[in-house]
Amino acid sequence: MNESWKSIGYADEPVPVGINLKEEIRRMCKEKNAIILAHYYTAGEIQDVADFVGDSLALAQQAAKTTADIIVMCGVHFMAETNKILCPDKKVLLPDLNAGCSLADTCKAEDLAQYKKEHPEYKVVAYVNTSAAVKALTDIVVTSSNARQVVESFPKDEKILFAPDKNLGGYLNAITGRSMELWNGGCHVHERFSINKIVELKAQYPNAKVLAHPECKAAVVALADYVGSTAAILKFAQKDNSDTYIVVTESGILHEMQKSMPEKRFIPVPPEIAAGAVCSCNECDYMRMNTMEKLYNCLKFEWPYVELDEEMREDALRPIERMLELSERLKL
Repeated sequence: MNESWKSIGYADEPVPVGINLKEEIRRMCKEKNAIILAHYYTAGEIQDVADFVGDSLALAQQAAKTTADIIVMCGVHFMAETNKILCPDKKVLLPDLNAGCSLADTCKAEDLAQYKKEHPEYKVVAYVNTSAAVKALTDIVVTSSNARQVVESFPKDEKILFAPDKNLGGYLNAITGRSMELWNGGCHVHERFSINKIVELKAQYPNAKVLAHPECKAAVVALADYVGSTAAILKFAQKDNSDTYIVVTESGILHEMQKSMPEKRFIPVPPEIAAGAVCSCNECDYMRMNTMEKLYNCLKFEWPYVELDEEMREDALRPIERMLELSERLKL
């Protein structure tokens, strides 16, 4: 576990039998002046009880402006760290400290520090899916919502290392004409989408549009009618006049899609699986570690909470603020 994480215990006390979890969670939020932020990839019941649901950029923007005393981040650890970086005076809770990120794990701070030592001429653009320690070593942070705009804000001849997602970085190189150096990292969810299944679904639903996240492999992205961040995929479907979509990102987004567009059909793409296995969707195991029971206990006992070394927090704050300032100027 990252050294920047600290917990005083774990709220594993059994939840009272027969309790209405949603009502009790909302009651405690009001009582404690707490806000629940949830990512689109969490389970539907978590999204429904949250004060705000969004992608990484929207969650960071929401955290930066909240007046709550407590932030409960229903997502993964780098998201909670980002909230703490932006809001050092707030208590930031995460229902399960083991909710990590496979992509963030591919980029260790000590490895990035060594790269910077060997390549001092490179600017480091880091995806938000990284630890606070890695963010502290970067020049600017990006999300999939604003990555293109951030990259294009640099001079065309700027030497850039894009870390850690090689798929997103490769996609950005392709659409911007850049030749950024790419860190060899990837998301376990977006890496395992089945190209064959997409082809099969396109044949089964010939009028459906394929919506893909840029963290997917290039061969998957090439099959898409639209490529964008989680929030962008949602907005595209809301404005588009088609009625059926093949969705190539973590299946949690289908909850909000179906909720906001009940008249449309959204088909999740399964991952590549072993012969004989049964799986109809592609879920992030870490995101699904957030449960209503853990959320209830997290609020009740106000732990696990996140703490960061202050020097690291200040170093990590600067590249995040640069991202938020640029996003605000561009109204992203």
